[in-house]
Amino acid sequence: MSDTDPRVADVRSRLEAAFEASAAPPEKAAAKLAAQHKLYVRDRLALLLDEGSFVEDGRYANSRAAGLPADGVVTGRGTVEDRPVVVIANDPTVKAGSWGARTVEKIVRATETALREELPVFWLVDSAGARITDQVEMFPGRRGAGRIFHHQVALSGKVPQICCLFGPSAAGGAYIPSFCDVIIMVEGNASMYLGSPRMAEMVVGEKVSLDEMGGARMHCTVSGVGDLLAQDDAEAIELARLYFSYVPDSWRVSPPAYSVEEPATPLTRDSVPERESQPFDVHELVDGLVDDDSFFEIKPLFAPELVVGFARMGGESVGIVANNSAVKGGVLFTDSADKAARFIWLCDAFSIPLVYLADVPGFMIGSEVERGGIIRHGAKMVSAVASATVPQFCVVVRKAYGAGLYAMGGPGFGPDATIALPTARIAVMGPEAAVNAVYANRIAEIEASEGAAARDAFVAAQRAEYEADVDLERLAADLVVDQVVEADALRAELLLRLRYAARRDRHFATKRRDVPPV
Repeated sequence: MSDTDPRVADVRSRLEAAFEASAAPPEKAAAKLAAQHKLYVRDRLALLLDEGSFVEDGRYANSRAAGLPADGVVTGRGTVEDRPVVVIANDPTVKAGSWGARTVEKIVRATETALREELPVFWLVDSAGARITDQVEMFPGRRGAGRIFHHQVALSGKVPQICCLFGPSAAGGAYIPSFCDVIIMVEGNASMYLGSPRMAEMVVGEKVSLDEMGGARMHCTVSGVGDLLAQDDAEAIELARLYFSYVPDSWRVSPPAYSVEEPATPLTRDSVPERESQPFDVHELVDGLVDDDSFFEIKPLFAPELVVGFARMGGESVGIVANNSAVKGGVLFTDSADKAARFIWLCDAFSIPLVYLADVPGFMIGSEVERGGIIRHGAKMVSAVASATVPQFCVVVRKAYGAGLYAMGGPGFGPDATIALPTARIAVMGPEAAVNAVYANRIAEIEASEGAAARDAFVAAQRAEYEADVDLERLAADLVVDQVVEADALRAELLLRLRYAARRDRHFATKRRDVPPV
């Protein structure tokens, strides 16, 4: 029997106590989690990661300080569907998930690992922000909190960054979700804000509730900062895993492929209403085009006049950008332009081909949107389309008028193909607006001198002439469009073209970088 060393026994005892302190929440903290319908941080990780795959770093951080197990954050590596990832998860039972010096160091090290090995990062955020008592140690230095954001920017477009926001993300910490590719927020618990309602009242005299200023629903419907709204922690994690299934491990590789599933309800020639003025829900067109039940919509509650999201076609990931005439006529606004631009950048970063479904009367006009900067927002979307080097396909479903054609990947932007349905119309503007723009004075003169019947006859004649000028057959004959197919043949056409475009050149221009009109 070997001799025992009391010093080793003492170390073991203290380490065991420190280990157990972060294994489960204290009774009072557990009750609070239950009342908020929240899961403990380790239970969240258990739902996210493959069983038995988690390797933790820094579990004993700050173990000598009372009440700070693991210093309030769990970091390490694991796998999701056998794909290696880095995880960074706040523990809200430790001083509300606030950051101390060791917390920041653990997060910095985890992001350094992700950069060094090009691993995806899952951020499970539930934090009240920095501990003011530790500000000198964790805030201003070279390895302070700012280093986290620096690393996130370096990771952007290199690897997926996926954020589940279960509780608050306050003050400077609110930028962690904002640098991620997708933010999934739990309704009723999640919030993001730079200043709390109490601070807003003190500084700017505004009385506002937390939900109104930074709640999950507000950010997913009004600000557009949030991408998806979940009902509880488990659903948020399920959505995060599902999102991950569409994107690659890093910019160097392709997204995972899955078995091909035919659409449950294939498209028919009657799927698209022939009258361009008749609104219809573009989700029906998307569902009939992509693999069964594969459409994963991003920002469904924000700017719904434009629909964006991932899907699978032939088992491979694609990005869908579609005008929805059922909402505001499918007109593009500042928010929808921003929504599209960021999604296009995301797909381009991770080699996901883009399919544009154009049914757009153009960008919104009027003093309100001009004051809101619709020109620069629209230019942002157009520049994203122009600079994307992944395979891109423009499908003109019905109308594609004015700059709306450009924003939806029209012929001038070098898509791999421009495909039109027989219902398609391409023009600077719709026939009614065009006739009025060119002949407004003449129409007024005819009405004054010859009456309403003569006016209507003149307008009808000019409209017919305008429509003949932009006739779809003429556009095809002049090679404006590459192919005209019926809706029931569109999926097969795109599947072939996606396969052939897989080897396209990814070079756009030689320069340091562009200066986007943001």
